Amino acid sequence: MSPSAFSSANIDLGTGPNDLEPHWMPFTANRQFKNAPRLLVEAKDMHYTSTDGRKILDGTAGMWCVNAGHGRQSIVEAVQRQVATMDYAPGFQMGHPMSFALAAKLASMMPGDLDHVFFTNSGSEAVDTALKIALAYHHATGAATRRILIGRARGYHGVGFGGLSVGGMAPNKRQFGNLLGAVDHLQHTHSLDHNAFSRGQPTWGAHLADELDTLAELHGSHNIAAVIVEPMAGSTGVLIPPAGYLERLREICSRHGILLIFDEVITGFGRLGASFACERFDVIPDIVTCAKGLTNATVPMGGVIVRKGIYDTLINNSDQPIELFHGYTYSGHPLACAAGLATLELYRSEGLFERAGELEAYWEEGAHDLRGAPHVIDVRNMGLVAGIELEPRPNEPTARAFEIFLKCYEDGVLIRTTADTIALSPPLVIERSQIDTIFSTIRHCLEKVA
Repeated sequence: MSPSAFSSANIDLGTGPNDLEPHWMPFTANRQFKNAPRLLVEAKDMHYTSTDGRKILDGTAGMWCVNAGHGRQSIVEAVQRQVATMDYAPGFQMGHPMSFALAAKLASMMPGDLDHVFFTNSGSEAVDTALKIALAYHHATGAATRRILIGRARGYHGVGFGGLSVGGMAPNKRQFGNLLGAVDHLQHTHSLDHNAFSRGQPTWGAHLADELDTLAELHGSHNIAAVIVEPMAGSTGVLIPPAGYLERLREICSRHGILLIFDEVITGFGRLGASFACERFDVIPDIVTCAKGLTNATVPMGGVIVRKGIYDTLINNSDQPIELFHGYTYSGHPLACAAGLATLELYRSEGLFERAGELEAYWEEGAHDLRGAPHVIDVRNMGLVAGIELEPRPNEPTARAFEIFLKCYEDGVLIRTTADTIALSPPLVIERSQIDTIFSTIRHCLEKVA
C-alpha cells in the first residue's frame, strides 16, 4: 500500500520501513492481509469508503454491531457533548448519573424480572462476568459445590479464559491448551440432513436439549452452576435454534436449579426483529449478556443483565462490604453511556426493531433465492440474519468462502465468512434495493468461483 493511498484519511504513517507491520491484527491472517490490505477510512449510513474511494455496502453491520447504521448524528453529538463535559469518572466507590440512567433504560427493555445491569467493555468481558456472577450466586446460596459450567459445541462466547472454555470452537482453543477445568458441553443443533434450507426455526432438534439431563446425571445436578448458549449462534455459522429447543432447555435448567445464561451479544438490539432473542422466543433466562448494538459500536461497551433474585441474593447474603469483588476500570464509562443512551433512543424513535421484523420476509426471500446457486448446500435465516453454507473444496476448508468474501469486497459489498459459511447481518436501516444488491452480488461471485 503506497503512502498516497492513506492521504485522504490524514493518517500519519510514521517512519517505519513497513507502516502496516507494527499492528498485530486480531483474528486476521496478518501475512496475507499486509500483502494486500483492505483499509476503510470513512463510514456513513449503509456504506464504508475504502482508501481508493470506493463505496462498500455494509452487509454485516460492521461486525454484527452497527445496528442503526454508521455515523448517526445524534449518537455522534451525544459523545461529543459528553467528552467536552466529563471525559471519565471512576466507577469504584463513585458513580455518575448516566450509568444509572442507561442501566434503567436497558432494564426496561427486558422481559420478566431481568432488571439489574453490570457494565463491561465488550462481549468477551460480559461473558466472563456472567460466569463469575453465576458462581458467586451459588456460593451466596450455600451451594458452593455448583462449580461446573456447561457450554455448547459450535458456541462462541468471546476470547476470555471463561468464554473460550465454555465456547465450542476448536480453532479458538488450539493454541492455548487447557483452560478452565470444570466445563462440559452440549452437542450443537445444526443438522444438514434434517434441516437444510429451513426458513426461520427448523422443526427438528428440540430433543437435543435433553442432553442436559444426561450431563446432570453424569456430573450431579448439584454440581452444575450454569448453562450458557447463544439463542442463535452467529459466529459459528448462523445456527438457528430448533422450535422448542430453548423452551426445553429452560425447563431442564429450572428443574435442576441450574442458571440459564443467554449470550445475546449478537442477537440483542433488534437483530432478530425484537429487542432481544429472549423476547422473540418468549424464554426468560436467568442472565443475559449484551454488547455490540448497545452503543451502535460507537464506543466499546458490554453488559450483563440479571434477574432480580440473583442480584438480591448476592447483595443481601454477602459477608463482605463489596458484595461482588469484580469490575473494570472502564465499567460504565461516561462516553459509552452517552453513546448507549443516544443509541437506545434512536432505536425507539425510528422503530428499528419493528423495522427489522417487517423486512424479515423480504430478507428471507432474498437469501433463499440463492438455493441452487453454485456451491450452496444450505441457507438459514431469522430476523435480519442469514447464513449461506457452501460446500468446502476438497482438502481446502474455508478457502471457497474466503474467496467469495474477497470477490464481494472487490464488487462493493462487505460480507463475513466463518468456515465455509457466508454470514450476513446488515444494519437495520437497510433498504430493499440494498438487500437485492447484497444477494445478487453474492450470486454473481458464486458463479465466478470454482
